[in-house]
Amino acid sequence: MNGTFLAQAGGSATVGEPILNIGIFLVFVLVTLVIVFYVGRSNRTASDYYAAGRAFTGTQNGVAIAGDYLSAASFLGIAGAIALNGYDGFLYSVGFLVAWLVALLLVAELLRNTGKFTMGDVLSFRMRQRPVRAAAAVSTLVVSFFYLLAQMAGAGGLISLLLGINDDKSTFFDGQSAVIAVVGILMVVYVLVGGMKGTTWVQIIKATLLLVGAAVMTAWVLGKFGFNLSGLLGEAVAQSPKNGEKILGPGLQYGVSNTAKIDFVSLGLALVLGTAGLPHILMRFYTVPSAKEARRSVVWAIWLIGIFYLFTLVLGYGAAALVGPATITAAPGGANSAAPLLAYELGGEVLLGLISAVAFATILAVVAGLTITASASFAHDVYANVLKRNTEPDSEVRVARRTALVIGLVAIVGGILANGQNIAFLVALAFAVAASANLPTILYSLFWRRFNTTGALWSIYGGLISCVVLIVFSPAVSGGKTPMIKGVDFHWFPLSNPGLVSIPLSFVLGIVGTYIGGRETESIRRYAEMEVRSLTGAGSERSTAAH
Repeated sequence: MNGTFLAQAGGSATVGEPILNIGIFLVFVLVTLVIVFYVGRSNRTASDYYAAGRAFTGTQNGVAIAGDYLSAASFLGIAGAIALNGYDGFLYSVGFLVAWLVALLLVAELLRNTGKFTMGDVLSFRMRQRPVRAAAAVSTLVVSFFYLLAQMAGAGGLISLLLGINDDKSTFFDGQSAVIAVVGILMVVYVLVGGMKGTTWVQIIKATLLLVGAAVMTAWVLGKFGFNLSGLLGEAVAQSPKNGEKILGPGLQYGVSNTAKIDFVSLGLALVLGTAGLPHILMRFYTVPSAKEARRSVVWAIWLIGIFYLFTLVLGYGAAALVGPATITAAPGGANSAAPLLAYELGGEVLLGLISAVAFATILAVVAGLTITASASFAHDVYANVLKRNTEPDSEVRVARRTALVIGLVAIVGGILANGQNIAFLVALAFAVAASANLPTILYSLFWRRFNTTGALWSIYGGLISCVVLIVFSPAVSGGKTPMIKGVDFHWFPLSNPGLVSIPLSFVLGIVGTYIGGRETESIRRYAEMEVRSLTGAGSERSTAAH
């Protein structure tokens, strides 16, 4: 590495030209804001705001799903994880991709046929409306919060690298915190003005930019080694003297102890099962006009996401070979800075600015999708169907917009607390919560005739509470190598990801609760209707809140 690559000035580190970086950011923000304002003018009904009027084709929605799914964790976190931990870091790519097979085979089409706007529509279809909708909304809000933590932390690390803003551990609100606050404000603007239509177009633009940018960087990295992958891997080994060839095999991060090996299994389980329970991904299936288009959406998403995750393998090892683990670890943002540092090494300030703008777009698009999902769940499931009855759609949308403001504030505070964590790891926690609280209940509702309201509540709340409690008392929060709360140690649960315990527990609690609750005749009767609707789509356009 040459001495000018990572300049040190006044105790802060910066890469590239801050003015150019800011300029490219502003261009993207202005362009997307214009688009959001333009498409937002056509929002007339709750369907427009929540589901974009079901007007997107399967291809468009598939690209948008890829944009929603390929978060900062995919671009920044995974590249950094591979650069520092090699094979073990690539587990995130494999897990995130395989998870889509579960979503395609088990939930995508069935959910589109059964629901209307939110996951709560599906879970409450054959159950008692109020308690199940309330539980679904709580779960959606918690999952969205954990996912938002990752995106906001990614924003702080990325912008601090580009503008030379260091994280001041002695104070709660510093330069990086200000950056996180700005991202929170922007995401709220996107949601308030554009609704799902505006958010979808931002995600389509972002997915296109991300895939093109990653493809260019991948070709550039391979070109430096004569398109010889072995040469790239050999240089990555040479630039990682601390780990050597261990970076090419399993066990560097998850093989140091028996606990780490179990943590590996827990992480993999959470990644593979989590996608099918992510509310902001499930909500995307309602933006298409038919189940056929929902299937097409997932097929397009799998192809795009799969290609991107192949790129991450080259980008991660490319960062290890051309930048070096020592430089990545020392940079503001730590592991999350690997992709921007690689862009600077390849193409200087211009490529760095463009790739960083893509990463910033990634963060904004995903947080906007999360925010609209969480606010829609509260307004549609809690306000319209639990607190009130027979509300006007305009009133429901107003509540959703107010909720978005609250979510933005909570996300800002949480992002400041999580700043500095590897964002792929933070997203894995969100996947664990989704797989624990949502997936068992969704599968039981769709496929188990005897399943009832008590089983649904036990499964959702049991999985949610157990997962969150285990996270709070895990090394991820205190006592680990890079905990969220530093200087204290109150952890007693040994695994950083609780999926191995909380996911099976949620499935068991769903069974126990169902038998304790007894037979619900109405639930069993409505199961036949739900089965027909989920498999054929018959009657799927009617509101499920009417029964």
